[in-house]
Amino acid sequence: MKHFINLKDIPSKDLRKILIDAKLRKKKRKNFNNLEIDKDNPLNGKLLIQMFEKQSSRTRLSFYLAIKQLGGGTITIRANELHLGKGGESLADTAKILSTYGDGFMLRTDSDKKIDEFAKFLSIPIVNGLSPSSHPTQVLSDIFTVEEIKRKPISKLNIAWIGDSNNVLNSLIASSIKFSFRLNIGCPKFYEPKKFVMDWIKKKKNKINIFNDARKAVSNADVIFSDKVISLNDKGNKAKKIKDFKNFKINKKLIGFAKKDVTFLHCLPRGNEVTEEVFVSKNSKVWQQALNRIHVQKSILLYCFGKLR
Repeated sequence: MKHFINLKDIPSKDLRKILIDAKLRKKKRKNFNNLEIDKDNPLNGKLLIQMFEKQSSRTRLSFYLAIKQLGGGTITIRANELHLGKGGESLADTAKILSTYGDGFMLRTDSDKKIDEFAKFLSIPIVNGLSPSSHPTQVLSDIFTVEEIKRKPISKLNIAWIGDSNNVLNSLIASSIKFSFRLNIGCPKFYEPKKFVMDWIKKKKNKINIFNDARKAVSNADVIFSDKVISLNDKGNKAKKIKDFKNFKINKKLIGFAKKDVTFLHCLPRGNEVTEEVFVSKNSKVWQQALNRIHVQKSILLYCFGKLR
């Protein structure tokens, strides 16, 4: 049994095994319908319990299809439907109940502490479907998509991030260290990664650069990543933030500073950080990116269940 919480805590060789398995499984499903089960039926009889404390579209749907295609089943619960917290049941007791009824637990949470506490008391694997400081399933799937499109290891590519310093960027930074690729981060001065992330970057001495100029960040980039600048739970001054990011909008002019065949990726949902022209252009592969969540999350589940080939 293995948890999947933060990319920085998972060995590079294990992450690579997950990607290799996902590539093979995707290839074998070329002519399958969504609910057809993989021929090896590796998670037959297994139940994945999903709990969401935050909104979700792609994570919810992709994990539902992932466990189904592996031969298992899923049930989705909401935090406010449990005795946890308001009902007077301790998190430890909830974890023991989940471990009794389910074989795996996927949690999207508004608390990093909560996911760590669950990991402490669960006797089944937990998968981080998003937390305030990390979005590991999204970013590992993005690595898969990059290598699928560019047909070469990501270590041989120049990757750029344009946008706010958030949980997705934290996981992208972790993956840049795990997979040894060059990462340029473009953001306004007061929106750089938090101190604990910067300290980790310095400790690892990797190829990570931070620019307060979007043009410099995307210069010679093979791939440009972005995310919504104003998130659903953004509690700051939104008008000020939009103004601060006005020179970081991903438009045709900015794309022109990258390589001609640059790939644009966005984990969705999108906002005003990217123009419609770029979003629907031939450089944009956001729908392929979203679909690949299913394939990679299948291999993540197999990793957690100890059934990765």
